[in-house]
Amino acid sequence: MPTETFEFQVEARQLLQMMIHSIYSNKDVFLRELVSNASDALDKLRLEALRDDALDVDVSDLHIAIEADRQARTLTVRDNGIGMSHDEVVQLIGTIANSGTAKFLRELKEAEGSAAAEGLIGQFGVGFYASFMVADQVELLTRRAGEDRGTRWTSTGEGTYTVETVDDAPQGTSVTLRLKPEDSDDQLHDYTSPWKIREIVKRYSDFITWPVRMAAETAPEDAAATGEEADGTPREPETLNSMKALWARSRDEVTDDEYHELYKHISHDWVDPLTTVRLQAEGTFEYQALLFIPAHAPHDLFMQGYKRGIQLYVKRVFIMDDCEALMPPYLRFVKGVVDAQDLSLNVSREILQQDRQIQLMHRRLAKKVLSTVKDMMSAEPEQYATFWREFGRVVKEGLLSDFENRETILGISSFASTHDKDGPTTLRSYVERMKEGQEHIYYLTGESRQAVENSPHMEAFRAKGIEVLLLTDPVDEVWVEADPEFDGRKLRSVAKGEVELGTEEEKKEAATEREGRQQEYADLLGWMTERLGESVKEVRLSSRLTVSPACVVSDTNGVTPALEAMYRAMGQEVPHSKRILELNAGHPLVSGLNRAYAARGEEPGAGLEETAELLYDLALLAEGGELGDPSRFVRLMADRLERTL
Repeated sequence: MPTETFEFQVEARQLLQMMIHSIYSNKDVFLRELVSNASDALDKLRLEALRDDALDVDVSDLHIAIEADRQARTLTVRDNGIGMSHDEVVQLIGTIANSGTAKFLRELKEAEGSAAAEGLIGQFGVGFYASFMVADQVELLTRRAGEDRGTRWTSTGEGTYTVETVDDAPQGTSVTLRLKPEDSDDQLHDYTSPWKIREIVKRYSDFITWPVRMAAETAPEDAAATGEEADGTPREPETLNSMKALWARSRDEVTDDEYHELYKHISHDWVDPLTTVRLQAEGTFEYQALLFIPAHAPHDLFMQGYKRGIQLYVKRVFIMDDCEALMPPYLRFVKGVVDAQDLSLNVSREILQQDRQIQLMHRRLAKKVLSTVKDMMSAEPEQYATFWREFGRVVKEGLLSDFENRETILGISSFASTHDKDGPTTLRSYVERMKEGQEHIYYLTGESRQAVENSPHMEAFRAKGIEVLLLTDPVDEVWVEADPEFDGRKLRSVAKGEVELGTEEEKKEAATEREGRQQEYADLLGWMTERLGESVKEVRLSSRLTVSPACVVSDTNGVTPALEAMYRAMGQEVPHSKRILELNAGHPLVSGLNRAYAARGEEPGAGLEETAELLYDLALLAEGGELGDPSRFVRLMADRLERTL
């Protein structure tokens, strides 16, 4: 058959070189990755055979075999699993088809230390390429179950790879490594040594569901390892792993290292998880769960098609590896295993969505993860800080969808605040610091902390020392619209509705003063409301401004411009909401405009109409809004500046 030669994708070539030359201090992990890939292939074949009666395959002895040849210095990892087609080999092995590749490589180059680099590799899921750390050449031979022909893929990891169609490939996949010379200084061990292979498999892959067998060594200089017994009969291969399900064993029988290796096998991550969550349900519906919260967010967490990491087993039989029905979308980063005792082996995703037992598991698993994070807040504050930094943005999506747990989600959430310029605060801490007479938890949304802190809406709150939450994630614009409460107190935007601050006595004094000024400014306010009627709903005096001349606010139940823009970007039509222009009666520009209007009114050439328009535009710009007619604003402003010269 003809052999085709391809060039690696540019990013794949760069990644290969970085992996080979600069990333890993512990090169043993290459074998873990190959065994993990083989285990996945066996899981997929068993599941495919269960679902497709027409698939004529033997699943009676699914296993992984490791074969070492000391003379040839080769190591082969072989499985009789699902295998790959020709197209799958080219797509999955020859390229790294991901839109985040360039960004990933930049982050990898900037990572400080091998641990950070390994974490990024884990996010990207390219464990197969780890083979090139220990091998001068890698050959992959595979045949997909149900197909007649196989495919051989070969590369030295430099710049090209070859793909060849072959007739005599066994079902499954074998990866053969032509090993580099042993080099202790470079942490290159003798990976043909049986004891080294045993050590690696025991450490990293002891829990694998399928037997990992090592064939008898064939080196002639080792008479004890000729592959035959004394009577000449072939020696039985040695099974290297215990195949004990960690989730079925009691906590005191399992070490943290074993849990961590299971997590790395499931997630293809290279970094230990942040924490482990165990759950065992007994009674009418029995199941066991072993879940992990990662230490870092995967690069594609917010990309469409992101696969969740919960594996579903039924009586220790693997069913599916991304069971969406078991975990809500806002906890999609959680990895782990759920083993149910009473489900059917041929259960489908469609059935799972409707299954009452699955729904009960879904609710309990979510509550367990949230309670674990809550415990982490008090017992392990540094771990919690890492968790919220990595996953806070996605967890807040639950405030839009999981109404049953909304109070709990708010309780484990942290937000930037005017109280501390360096660290976030919890709502519980905010409530404990609230001023006397303060009824609500105040917040302001925006694109960045700097923009929010400098907003005119903050002036009165800053003057009175009232803490305000600074919400800058896009999801914040949405969930706050649901009018949430925490501990019986409503969350209120400082850019919406009327603002009344201080004690009851201070509020009464402010109301009396406002009534007096309202009469003084009534004519100006009515005239401006009429003149700016196409843009604003009302012009009124402000109780939230102390420095700026004006600001624009929304009704208490109005939709913010940012949220309007977000809905339109998603293709949803929403009516435009007119907002309210508030004036600072204590500002010289506003008081001067009031005197000028009282003296000249609407005389031709007075220019007051243009001044009112500029005042509104300045208020829009101060909050980071967009002008309706920027060129007109520039002309008016240039004209006013010219008059001052």
